[in-house]
Amino acid sequence: MLTVYIHEEGELVSDLTVADAGKGSWINLVNPDPDELSLVNIMTEIPTDVLKTALDMEERSHVEIEENYIFVVINIPALRGSDSYDTVPLGIFLTPDFFITVCLEESDVLYPFLNNQVATFYTFKKTRFLFQIMYRTATLFLRYLQQINRRTDDIEIQLRHTTKNKDFFQLLELQKSMTYFTSALKTNGTVMERILRLRSHEDVRHLLKMYEEDEDLLEDVIIENKQAIEMVEMYSNILMNMMNAFTSIISNNLNLVMKFLAGVTIILSVPTLIFSLWGVNVPVPFAEMGAEGFPLVIGISVVLSLIVGIFLWKNDFL
Repeated sequence: MLTVYIHEEGELVSDLTVADAGKGSWINLVNPDPDELSLVNIMTEIPTDVLKTALDMEERSHVEIEENYIFVVINIPALRGSDSYDTVPLGIFLTPDFFITVCLEESDVLYPFLNNQVATFYTFKKTRFLFQIMYRTATLFLRYLQQINRRTDDIEIQLRHTTKNKDFFQLLELQKSMTYFTSALKTNGTVMERILRLRSHEDVRHLLKMYEEDEDLLEDVIIENKQAIEMVEMYSNILMNMMNAFTSIISNNLNLVMKFLAGVTIILSVPTLIFSLWGVNVPVPFAEMGAEGFPLVIGISVVLSLIVGIFLWKNDFL
């Protein structure tokens, strides 16, 4: 899907065709087909293969500087389910005339811009727009991390009452999401540092015009991203320690159950041994007593079983 946006007299105009796209326009590509990529290639002279780079799910965050465009790839968070999160590459192109975004799917990162809900957002202020997208990405990571933390607390409460495999699978899914977030945030931070260093390069000023307020915004983005990195590392450690703790608890509970069953087995072996001895076809005590000998043997086995049970209980085997 290809859509074109442009600010005219402070208003965001979205009902534009590709033919209407002029200088200062924002071209948004979401899972584009080959025809749309070819059309953008003709308009911007960006090679189609480069445009397709952002459509690779395994693409890492990086910056490429060419003569007629700057290509920035960042990884943005994506919600896959109640307990599943992922990251998706977002390609951003800055050309002398256009601002281009390429992504495999629609994202919450661009949603406020598509609805003109971000203050000081203008399609023709390309550098500031880039930093605003980065800032939105960092804040969205922080929001998802808070959701993961709350979900972890809920699962912990459930595990305190009952240990089900479903809860552990949910924790495993959250741990995997944390791994994706850690990798994305660190590579995004590298991209931000690289862009900050580009401000002093004269050869990119025609593509990356950075004013004082833009530098302040980029520094805010870097701080926000670092905060997200610290939070994801802290939550990852908490989640890992919690999984290890509950694994130890389950193992300890299993040991207690096995110890109890072993004690019961020992107690039951006492009457089994006595009945086995009195069941052989040889002379045994009380044999001449007839029917009166049977309850006496039963009483002896019960007394011995109680003695063994009390001994095991006092030694913490039961």
